[in-house]
Amino acid sequence: MSFLGGTLARLRTPSLARRLVMLAVGWSLASLLIVGVVLALQFQRAALRTFDSDLSDLIDNLLAGTTIENGEVVAPALTDLKALRAYSGRYWEIAEVGKDGRLRAIDGLTSRSLYDTELRTPPDLAQRLKAKPSKPIAYDTAGPQPGERVRVMSRWTRFYGREAPVVYLAAGNRAPVDREVRNFITATAVAFFGLGALLIGAVIIQVQVGLRPLFGLRREVADVRRGTAERLQGDYPSELRPLTDELNALVAHNQETVERQRTHVGNLAHALKTPISVMMTEAGQRPGPLAEVVGRQADVMRQQVDHHLRRARAAARSQGQGERTSVAEVLDELARTLERIFRDKGVAIDWDAPEDLWFQGERQDFMEIAGNAMENAGKFGRSKVRVRATPNGAERMRLVVEDDGPGLTPEQREEVVRRGARLDESAPGSGLGLSIMDELARAYRGSLNLGASSLGGLAVTVDLPRAEG
Repeated sequence: MSFLGGTLARLRTPSLARRLVMLAVGWSLASLLIVGVVLALQFQRAALRTFDSDLSDLIDNLLAGTTIENGEVVAPALTDLKALRAYSGRYWEIAEVGKDGRLRAIDGLTSRSLYDTELRTPPDLAQRLKAKPSKPIAYDTAGPQPGERVRVMSRWTRFYGREAPVVYLAAGNRAPVDREVRNFITATAVAFFGLGALLIGAVIIQVQVGLRPLFGLRREVADVRRGTAERLQGDYPSELRPLTDELNALVAHNQETVERQRTHVGNLAHALKTPISVMMTEAGQRPGPLAEVVGRQADVMRQQVDHHLRRARAAARSQGQGERTSVAEVLDELARTLERIFRDKGVAIDWDAPEDLWFQGERQDFMEIAGNAMENAGKFGRSKVRVRATPNGAERMRLVVEDDGPGLTPEQREEVVRRGARLDESAPGSGLGLSIMDELARAYRGSLNLGASSLGGLAVTVDLPRAEG
C-alpha cells in the first residue's frame, strides 16, 4: 500500500509519472471500453441470428405443410405447444395483401397463442417484401400483450393454384434474448472492471519501477543542493549517464568558481588592508591636523573594506555546496562567551534550538549573524536575553533574539532597517551592527526583521536557509 501510495501522491501534481500513467490508463480504459462495446454488439447479433433462425424454422414448417384447396390456403396442424397457449410468446400468422396495400391475416390462419389479435406489421412491409421476394425481413414490434416486445420474421411466397401472394409471419417474445444480452453485458463489465483495475495497478507499478532511477537522481541532486553530498554517485542506466556526468561537471565547475572567488576576495583584502594599515601607522607617528584627518578617513576606509569584503565572502560561500553548521553548537558557544563578557551586568542568555537543526552555510557567517544579534541584546538589554532557533518549513529556519531593554519605536525600527538596506549610507560596524546581519542574511537569500519583544525590548528575527541533518 505504501508503494502505491507514494506513486499516487506524485500523481497529484503535474509530473512525468502522471503523464505516463494517465496516458497508459487512458488508452487501456478506452481499449477496454471499445472491446466491451464490440463484444456486446456481437453477442447481441449472434443471439438475434439464433432467434431469427428459430423463427425461420417455424416458417419453413408452416410453408412445408401448407396446401391450396380451391384457391384457399389451408394451414398445417402444427404440434408446437407454445403456439397453442394464449399469449405464450410464440406466434405465427399467414397473411395476404389487402386492397390498401397492407397485410392482413387470412381468416383462421393464425396461431391460437394470438387469441383474437393479429401481429402488427409496418405499413410498407408488403412493398418491401414484394421488391425482394426471396429475402425474408425481420423487425421488432409490440406484442399482443401490453408491454410485450416481439421479433417478427416475414417471408413472401406464391403458391400454384392461387393468384394472390401469401406472407408468412412468425414471431417470438424477445425478452429472453434481451435478458441474455443484459447478463452478458453485466458479466463483461464486471470482468473488464477487474481487468481495468489490474491494468491500472500494473501501469502504476511499471511507471514506478521504470522511473525509479529518475526519482533517485532527484534525491541525489537534492542532497548535493542541501550540502549532504558533493557529487552524484548513483549507478544509473545508460540513458541517464550523460545527464549525471554533466551535472557532476556542473557541480565541480561551480565549486571551482566559488573557490576562485574566495581566493580573489582574500587577495583583494590583503591588497587593500596593507596600504590602509600603513597609512594609519604613518598618521599615528606624525601628529597633527593632517594626520588626524588621514587617520580618521583611513579608519573609515578600513571599515568599508571590511564590510564589503565580508559581504562578498558571504555571497561566494552562499553559492557553494556542502557547507552546513550546527545551530545548537554555535548558540551554546556564543551564549557561554557572551555571558562571561556581560558577567558584571548579570545578563542571562536563555537559548533553545533542536539538535538536528542545521544552517546551510559556513559556521563563521552564522556566528556573525547570531553573534551580532545576541551581543546587541546583551549590550542594550537589562538582564534577560532569549534566543530561539526553529525550523520554518523543509528548507528554511528562523532565528529570533529578544531582550528586555528599551527597544526601538516603529519609526526607529523602520529607519534602522532602511539604513541597513542602503549600504552606501550606513556606517558598517556601528550602532546595533544590523547592517552586517542584514547583508549576510540577504547574501543567503534570507531576510532580517525587527519587532517588539514580549520581554519588553527588541526582537530580531532572521530567516535563513536550512540544511538537512
